Amino acid sequence: MATPKKPRFPELTPGTMSAEQRAAAEGIIKGPRGGLRGPFNAWLRSPVFADRMQRVGEYLRFNSSIPADLNEFAILITARVWTSQYEWYAHHAMAMKAGLPPAIAADLAEGRRPAGMTEDQRIVYEFCTELHRDHGVSDATFATTAARFGEQGVVDLIAVSGYYVAVSMTLNVAEVKIPPEATPLPILPKA
Repeated sequence: MATPKKPRFPELTPGTMSAEQRAAAEGIIKGPRGGLRGPFNAWLRSPVFADRMQRVGEYLRFNSSIPADLNEFAILITARVWTSQYEWYAHHAMAMKAGLPPAIAADLAEGRRPAGMTEDQRIVYEFCTELHRDHGVSDATFATTAARFGEQGVVDLIAVSGYYVAVSMTLNVAEVKIPPEATPLPILPKA
């Protein structure tokens, strides 16, 4: 039997944390997340960064101008682009709870343009997909998105996409595992 691989970032405990790490961890735990899941164990290696990022993430998750189902859709788009297994696992459940149709997520998981999207879902899909693929958006995509969600909505979609790129990168580098009973995202061929 093979020896289990050591975690890249061993789990921090209050006893192994510095004072700065404990303060950042307490801020995360006392907030709406209530725990240190996902990227936070890794991010606590840089406690000032962890604290600042968790504040940005708190806004984007809980206070964005984008409706929750569409915001979660944007997060799933980012998780799919990065094949971030843990991010998909965590936010798929949140997207379903927020009302994103399962068929939309299923198509996205398979790397397909989702069929049957509403106009709002289509706008978010096109904006986020174009942003990830082209590293910007066309005038037409910008205009459509701004007309529907306003300038704040455009900025919030950019921010949620960028923040979850950082989360996905961290989760992938840290090799954060999904539970054994969870269904992993399929690995898509490289374009």
